[in-house]
Amino acid sequence: MLQAVLFDLDGTLADTALDLGGALNQLLVDRDLSPLPMDLIRPIASHGTRGLLKLGMNVDESSAEFAELKQAFLDQYEQTFTDKTGLFPEINPLIKEITRLGLEWGIITNKPKAFTNRLVNELGFVCPPSVIVSGDTTSESKPSTKPMFFACDEMGVKAKNCIYVGDAKRDIEAGKNAGMITVLANWGYLTEEDKQEKWGEDFKIDTPLELLPIIQQYQA
Repeated sequence: MLQAVLFDLDGTLADTALDLGGALNQLLVDRDLSPLPMDLIRPIASHGTRGLLKLGMNVDESSAEFAELKQAFLDQYEQTFTDKTGLFPEINPLIKEITRLGLEWGIITNKPKAFTNRLVNELGFVCPPSVIVSGDTTSESKPSTKPMFFACDEMGVKAKNCIYVGDAKRDIEAGKNAGMITVLANWGYLTEEDKQEKWGEDFKIDTPLELLPIIQQYQA
């Protein structure tokens, strides 16, 4: 029997790409580099700081300057992270129906807690989430199952009785490895190549409200 529906945040519930991209481009301009068009940034937005720095400056965690650039990016993002971010269409009607059905709902994201909690408060959810798990809530972030089981423990539900919705491979991996029903949000930050892939998700949906028949299927 289904007990809860859990979601990724960036690219699944909220369209954060413009603010993330703005922070990256400001970082580039500050270093006399050319800003990138949003159509390049958008598919990478769900990959967070690591993905954006790799895209914009070709640095990763093995690079000597990574830690400094990561902090500079976060400092820039801190100034504008709620400016252009909002919920995707149909998210609030979906959340309203989930709660009407008597189900819990929550968020499991790799976004740092310093941003997640404040952003969730600004997004205007019709009903507040029962749990919020950020990238630094547990000792490991997705694709680890630790955030998934932490969320379940906080809500008092079993992972096998949860649906997890996300827009990245790590979301599907984490959900499946935890024993959850997994749903790929095809409206999220996916490249055209990503959209052709099958990562082992149980379902793929193109709009949030397409989740409702899946929910009803598992409530029966």
